[in-house]
Amino acid sequence: MTITRSSATEIRPLIEALGAPDEIRRETAIARLAIIGARAVDRLTAAYADPASDRSKRIAILRVLEATGDARAVPVARQGLQDGGDVALAAAGALRALLDSPVGATAADALDALVGVALERQAERRVRMAAFDALQDMPDAMRARVETAVADDPDASIRARATSTQRGAPPGEAVWQDAIEGQLPDDPAALRDATQTRAAVTALSAIQKLIDGVRARESDPDHAGRRQEWVAARGALHQALALRGSTVAVYDLRETVAGAAGALPTTFLTALHVVGDESCLEAIAIAYTRAADGAPGDPIKVQAGTSGTQSMDAERWRHQLAAAFQAIVKREKVARTSSVLRRIATKWPDAARAVSKTSRTTPREKPPVRT
Repeated sequence: MTITRSSATEIRPLIEALGAPDEIRRETAIARLAIIGARAVDRLTAAYADPASDRSKRIAILRVLEATGDARAVPVARQGLQDGGDVALAAAGALRALLDSPVGATAADALDALVGVALERQAERRVRMAAFDALQDMPDAMRARVETAVADDPDASIRARATSTQRGAPPGEAVWQDAIEGQLPDDPAALRDATQTRAAVTALSAIQKLIDGVRARESDPDHAGRRQEWVAARGALHQALALRGSTVAVYDLRETVAGAAGALPTTFLTALHVVGDESCLEAIAIAYTRAADGAPGDPIKVQAGTSGTQSMDAERWRHQLAAAFQAIVKREKVARTSSVLRRIATKWPDAARAVSKTSRTTPREKPPVRT
């Protein structure tokens, strides 16, 4: 596929951002590249092969390829399986997405690669497990081959996983289907995990309904002890919608940001960067003004998933909000003379001045631990 100059100009910085230590910048790039889709695949595969790409960037590339479902991902994913560790886990996810490819040869190649690593006794246990999880719907003939091959496998956990693979749908599938039908699991982490692999092929309206259900669960007194974990699960659903370029739940993003008592999980910020619209700007200004009451360096609460609330520098949260504001203004081409920006300048003048600054002053984050 020939990439036009305008496309290349758009894609290049996004691929560079896949290696960024800033989580929001990285996740936003993943979502935007997933929306671009096939036009970005050739550059993504080239970036994976680039010796300068580290493991974290390769994981991000594989996540984009998983979302695109493009046949050109197969060779890269095969290499990813050989690279081991978290890279191999991401590669298994990319191959899983291709098992339902309408192109028979592509689906067969993906199936062959997954079966190969599942049966490779020298491969890491967690990689083999991920391959078995991806093979829930393998053809009967392939199922029989796998059953025979693992019958004498020295790893009991592999034998058990292969057997469970042969018996039916994985637990994540059941969790997801129940949630879509209105029966949320007791453990919000189970829903977050299921979102990773099921949201991409689920109707957008069903995910929107699920977001509403999770938000209701957050306010349920019986689940007050795990409220922040449910917030994190809802953030994962918003990020899944952003990966598909959907604005169906922007209303919930807007209301959540406006009402946040502290910093939100980065999944919400990623979704704002990708699908937030002009209607979100006032909500961001409200959140910024609330956060500005703390002095630089003051800790604020972060609604951060399974570990509950954690401390975060208030200045970092304000910079994240300002960056999201600027991204929306740029993407939506909101004029300085627009009614929404004039209203923000009148009602929240400090926030208006702060978010209009360039992002060059954003403090650098420490690079994550490489896997």
